Amino acid sequence: MSDFAARLIFANGKRIEFDGPADITKEVTEAIVNAANSTLLGGGGVDGAIHHAGGPSILQECKRIVAKIGTLPAGKAVITTGGRLAAKYVVHTVGPVYRGGHNRESETLASCYRASIEVADDHGIKSLAFPSISTGAYGYPVEKAAAMAVRAVAEYLPTCAHLEHVRFVLFDIATCKAYVNAAEKLSQPPPSFSVIFEKGRS
Repeated sequence: MSDFAARLIFANGKRIEFDGPADITKEVTEAIVNAANSTLLGGGGVDGAIHHAGGPSILQECKRIVAKIGTLPAGKAVITTGGRLAAKYVVHTVGPVYRGGHNRESETLASCYRASIEVADDHGIKSLAFPSISTGAYGYPVEKAAAMAVRAVAEYLPTCAHLEHVRFVLFDIATCKAYVNAAEKLSQPPPSFSVIFEKGRS
């Protein structure tokens, strides 16, 4: 059985997969993305789960980063060890709090995905897993977030030097369905990208 609900395959062989419901802390990609808060000190949701599963070494590195740069602005990304996780690295990014869509939330959300990919690619990482950034406590509507996330990754991934494989690891079925729908729309005519959409398991 395939380990994805759907995927996009680009002409150069790079791919974006969508899976859910699934636990990002168990992902075996080389790096996973943490939807962090600006203090990088851990929190609830995905952030708390990653820190809990990965152990104290992640927090220690986060504290060193904050001591150097201060808090991490929304839309930016940094990288730490994966600690006890299966993933070797964690890329931390801060999503926007949704305030009706009138405060450049969409630009900030797209920047989260681009910055995370850029950091991963700069470190020679070949596979990266994302959660659904900002759709939990930060209140971003899932359908809008999915469309923005899928487009941002599809625009940036094909140009990467090292990164080949991105997975969206989504917490529940409804979120996964929203991302799969966004991926399918992206592949439909008139095509925005040279990409093939495939369904995985039913």
